[in-house]
Amino acid sequence: MNKIVHEARDKAIEALESVSTKNGLYASGGRWGYTSVWARDSMISLIGASSHTKQFKKVFNASIDTLAKHQSKKGQIPNDVDIFEGRKLVTFATIDSSLWFILGEYFYKKKFGSAMWKKHEKKISKALTWVEYQDAGEDLLPDQQPTSDWQDCFPHKYGQTINTQALYYPSILAAGNKKIIPKYMKQVNKILWDEKLGYFMPWHWKDHEKYRERGTWFDSLGNILAIVFGLATKKQAKSILDFVGKKRIAKPFPMKVIYPPITKKSKGWKDYFNACTAKHPNSYLNGGIWPFVGGFYVAALVEAKRFKEAESALESLAEANKLGIKYVWDFNEWIHPIKKKAMGGRHQAWSAGGYLLAYEAVMKRKNPLKI
Repeated sequence: MNKIVHEARDKAIEALESVSTKNGLYASGGRWGYTSVWARDSMISLIGASSHTKQFKKVFNASIDTLAKHQSKKGQIPNDVDIFEGRKLVTFATIDSSLWFILGEYFYKKKFGSAMWKKHEKKISKALTWVEYQDAGEDLLPDQQPTSDWQDCFPHKYGQTINTQALYYPSILAAGNKKIIPKYMKQVNKILWDEKLGYFMPWHWKDHEKYRERGTWFDSLGNILAIVFGLATKKQAKSILDFVGKKRIAKPFPMKVIYPPITKKSKGWKDYFNACTAKHPNSYLNGGIWPFVGGFYVAALVEAKRFKEAESALESLAEANKLGIKYVWDFNEWIHPIKKKAMGGRHQAWSAGGYLLAYEAVMKRKNPLKI
């Protein structure tokens, strides 16, 4: 295996060290980096990093504590705790923050023991209950509002989304509520799996006779999480990964976050997209390459026992993380797939944590996220 793979591992650890604080893990570094703890960013980063090394135990602990401390009365885990510098702001309005918090607690327990889980047991239960109460249709599938997960400005999706279901499934398992799993999986497949497309639809809401309120673009993170967390069957995983290969969604680096890009002529276009960087195809959330998603993709290849593909994708991911706007080893937020240039902020924690997840998966030939 090319030496860049191992060099990237060392550089990823350095990047995470640069954003580790007594308050928890900040989402990014550099002059314009975040000085706050984001639920999804910190949990994704530290779940990934801790699959490979124990050195981030302290900041993992601090991140979980910060999020738990600011849980709402209703049980929702905050999207962002931004109280440590000039601003004094705690934001909510997300569904995935609560789910990533539960998963963070689970993987912390798995790696470092049950003390933290026991300490926060009531908060974990309350967070899961809050998510369960988002089930407006009483069909076991939590529903989400538009722009209320990591894709916070683009594209437009709501109702039952694959990203939420792919996180809710392992959260149910982590909490030990296995009885509803068979019925839940049946519902997910009935509502979101599309045999003709060969993957889970990004979102679905209501059907109106012959008209279906849904999206058909490929949600990379949602489908890949379905594989690594076990929601997808082996047959479905093969179909999803084959689609990724056929459409070159993980090229030139893993991986583009939606396919195909949405244009102003697309059915799903909304006027407010014009206020976002994603208004351009292949830009930002509109088909841009996000390395943290690439980390999950490598783990999905390992889960599917596609080891050669996983090794190749890991090397490509290392090359992506080496790119930078000003410096090499930027672990940048996102990369333009046509220009092959880093376009976002540097030292993104989840780009580094995602790489360590991928590295561990390939080196051990084992999916670290299996519950």
